[in-house]
Amino acid sequence: MYNLFIDERRRFARRRLHTIEEGQLTGDGLAGLAGTEDPVRDSERRQKMLMLDAALSQLSDEHRLVVLLHDTEGYKLEEIQNLTGVPVGTVKSRLHRARARLREILTQSGTFF
Repeated sequence: MYNLFIDERRRFARRRLHTIEEGQLTGDGLAGLAGTEDPVRDSERRQKMLMLDAALSQLSDEHRLVVLLHDTEGYKLEEIQNLTGVPVGTVKSRLHRARARLREILTQSGTFF
């Protein structure tokens, strides 16, 4: 689950941004836009993302911040050190513990095998 999230986030970052004028949207707005993939697969991916979001919300603020900056936004450890003002060793420790806690939460929910 964790690796799926990282892969999807990186894949999303490489996609080109397509802008759509408001007048081009259907009556129900963004909900009416069709996905580019299989609807079942889109739904499953969305469910997994919601479960991961719920798991992230269970982390402490410090752990969540480090995981999001490093794994989602792609910041290096030294950059996180500069942003947060904590030593690199502490950043590494928080990242390790946050990943372990995420794995534990997702395993308990049956999302991560």
